[in-house]
Amino acid sequence: MTHALVILIGLRGSGKTTVGRLVAARGRCRFVDLDTLTPTTLGCATVAAAWSQHGEPRFREAELTALRSVMSETSPCILALGGGTPTAPGAADLLNRARSAGARIIYLRATPSELSARLLTSDNTHRPSLTGLPSASIEEITRVHQARDALYLSLADLVVEVGGLSTQEVADAILEKI
Repeated sequence: MTHALVILIGLRGSGKTTVGRLVAARGRCRFVDLDTLTPTTLGCATVAAAWSQHGEPRFREAELTALRSVMSETSPCILALGGGTPTAPGAADLLNRARSAGARIIYLRATPSELSARLLTSDNTHRPSLTGLPSASIEEITRVHQARDALYLSLADLVVEVGGLSTQEVADAILEKI
């Protein structure tokens, strides 16, 4: 692994956590999941609990603080962001500075229908609704995809289209590029 920090971005269900763990294990480096770290800093067990107890603005502040903390470390790391992390005020600037300093930002991209199918087969109790619709519904995922896709594309050094690929194949694609 030639980059000290590899940042995975994408919508919920795109595989950031699963793929991140694989890449970190194969690259013999640390894995950090912001969706695990952020709620912990707020004294909560899950994103949904932190979101519910503290609200989105406070959650996004804590998320940005956690992101800054991980980015300040120098040991090699695979970092999976929360799906909404890049939308937090100041996050895009922070991510662009990290990229300028040598970090790689990789967008795990999937269609709303692919994401919905993945989410419908997993436990979503830890995921808050972002639109007031059920968190795994095609309607919610489509709205969020439309709102975030251009931002993710603008931040990414590499886009991996994950539809139809196994997590191992996605990890292989990433490892070939880093």
